[in-house]
Amino acid sequence: MKFAYRLSLIVAGLLLTQTLMSQQSQYPKMKAFIDALMKKMTLEEKIGQLNLPGAGDITTGQASSSDIAKKIEQGKVGGLFNIKSVAKIREVQKLAVEKSRLKIPLLFGMDVIHGYETVFPIPLGLSCTWNMLAIERSARIAAQEASADGINWTFSPMVDISRDPRWGRVSEGNGEDPYLGGEIAKAMVRGYQGNDLSKNNTILSCVKHYALYGAGEAGRDYNTVDMSHQRMYNEYFPPYKAAVDAGVASVMASFNEIDGIPATGNRWLLTDVLRTQWEFKGFVVTDYTGINEMIDHGVGDLQTVSAMALRAGIDMDMVGEGLLTTIPKSLKEGKVTLAQIDAACRRILEAKYKLGLFEDPYRYCDPERAKKEVFADEHRKEARRIASESFVLLKNANQTLPLKKQGSVAIIGPLGNSKENMPGTWSVAANLANATSLYDGMKELLGDKVKVNYSKGSNLDADSVLEANSTMFGRSLGWDSRPAEVIRAEALAIAKEADVIIAAMGESSEMSGEASSRTNLNIPAVQQELLKELLATGKPVVLVLFTGRPLTLTWEHANVPAILNVWFAGSEAGYAITDVLFGDVNPSGKLSTTFPQNVGQVPLFYNHKNTGRPLEEGKWFSKFRSNYLDVSNDPLYPFGFGLSYTSFEYSDIKLSSQNLKGNQKLTASVTVTNKGNFDGKEVVQLYIRDMVGSVTRPVKELKGFQKVMIKAGESKTISFEITTDLLKFYNYDLKHVWEPGEFEIMIGGNSRDVKKQKVNWLK
Repeated sequence: MKFAYRLSLIVAGLLLTQTLMSQQSQYPKMKAFIDALMKKMTLEEKIGQLNLPGAGDITTGQASSSDIAKKIEQGKVGGLFNIKSVAKIREVQKLAVEKSRLKIPLLFGMDVIHGYETVFPIPLGLSCTWNMLAIERSARIAAQEASADGINWTFSPMVDISRDPRWGRVSEGNGEDPYLGGEIAKAMVRGYQGNDLSKNNTILSCVKHYALYGAGEAGRDYNTVDMSHQRMYNEYFPPYKAAVDAGVASVMASFNEIDGIPATGNRWLLTDVLRTQWEFKGFVVTDYTGINEMIDHGVGDLQTVSAMALRAGIDMDMVGEGLLTTIPKSLKEGKVTLAQIDAACRRILEAKYKLGLFEDPYRYCDPERAKKEVFADEHRKEARRIASESFVLLKNANQTLPLKKQGSVAIIGPLGNSKENMPGTWSVAANLANATSLYDGMKELLGDKVKVNYSKGSNLDADSVLEANSTMFGRSLGWDSRPAEVIRAEALAIAKEADVIIAAMGESSEMSGEASSRTNLNIPAVQQELLKELLATGKPVVLVLFTGRPLTLTWEHANVPAILNVWFAGSEAGYAITDVLFGDVNPSGKLSTTFPQNVGQVPLFYNHKNTGRPLEEGKWFSKFRSNYLDVSNDPLYPFGFGLSYTSFEYSDIKLSSQNLKGNQKLTASVTVTNKGNFDGKEVVQLYIRDMVGSVTRPVKELKGFQKVMIKAGESKTISFEITTDLLKFYNYDLKHVWEPGEFEIMIGGNSRDVKKQKVNWLK
């Protein structure tokens, strides 16, 4: 397994090297071409390249008469976003390359976040696979489908670290850990961009939201962020930098402020760190109306904030048109320079050149590709397989799962037969009618082996307004205005006739995501009341949990025999969930974010620091220690946690040495034995603690992981090679260093249950 792990790292490194070498050899004529083009451009045409409006009123057959069409013909548009289909995109591209003076092609972007029409699990779910090849494959398929339908730029991956599940957009990210987040960022960029952007099945990737967006105060979206630079560099910056190191083509600025200056206008962030320190060579785009929103931040009027953004390093203005309408005046007044305008324009033109759009502006407009490649059968099979690997088994008392393919099953709950909710939030390209609900998927797969019935049992929430706000964009669950007792009675009648009850409950897909922050992380009370009634039947109950964030499941964990967290699994959800419930797939997902006991513990994350008065290990409460009166410090489910239908036993750690010096390498190994009756995959996790530092260090940090298949009764030895690079951190002076001393090596199946060994490592 050690060889396989090393081989995967070598392959990833070779791919990155190949990508960089390909870029260097592929674009030797790019500078000369763009130099010549820019000499022909007027000031207005240069600024026009910085303008990214939404598609707005453009429809097939009417593109030439739309308001945006006039701007395209005048050279005042550099790209469009959220316009879908080859027919529409070809029609609009034709305006740019046949009607505008210089015939500069447009970029076409879309929020292809976790799949195109073949939808994969939400990003938080994908991160729980801990399978970088699967995650890269999901991005590759998304790029193939999007590019076949005319898209050449995606606003993904979203890699914001978040430790606060009140924030709805935790569903779009990869959890709380910078190391895991960085590995996923690289995999996603590789998947979207491949090693040659001029191929018509690759697309530009855009890492977002740069930076710190997931750390908003009170878990409220778009809110203020304030933290030390040391914390930025050690805990929040790594995934963005990993994407840059992987060659990401574009970066999106975040909405929040940093050091009192909005990110969209923050030169330290966009130029000093991103371009100078990290040597980013692509272009930077604002988020939706990001420039205009600086007015409400209180740093100036539209002209002032537009100039501020351009000076800071913004290259493209999404929707707001602040650059388009004010920069000419700012140039005359000396508030910006022509060199700044030229630099931004050049970066946009370079992206178009790398995509091959100057050579063939219609390279993404082949209708035959769209017919064959969008929502293709082979893509759906991959989505189903990957989805089943993302599910996290949180509890399985008395081996309730897997279920037997016999008898009868009652699916009860508002999420049990809602295919429109299965794709999850930010699945804007999906055809919701193509998704498969749990009820439909189970009936289709089980046929006449198992009798499957369904009843809704309750609304999503007792509050119709809250439900309406949580089921937008075609995701309605169909509000039932009858009394809750009547709806529940129907479900109980079906449940009493079944051998097993599957409670399909939790959040709707739009109950998490952008602008979907929550202060209460419980399953809605009306659903919990239904769940209590189902348990009272005495039948085995399996809670199939739909959610886009960690929920507080203290009561459910204490009372429900089995809990399978399925997130929002994508277009193939119904099939994938059935595969796992009935044992065709053994669950192997591991949490990428901590589940708290209650919302009062938030923010709660595994890689925290000690205080000067830490609570003694094994204690619930101790006066004058860092703890609570009413609940322990422990999470309900720790980072990295996830059960299997089998059980894995870890040996003690074996170290190649306990005393090292300088650049020596340490090998840490454990033997993992499958003690159960099912073949299964286990995510073996490596954590390290720097026991003494010049600045305080976390109690543990993830530094490696391997996902391995181990057959029933089999043992495998898993080895990690540890170098001083894994020991590095940013010190008080923001220098990336490692310091000699004592380190604790931990290996286990989650961040809590680990084997430990200590080593001394000297300079």
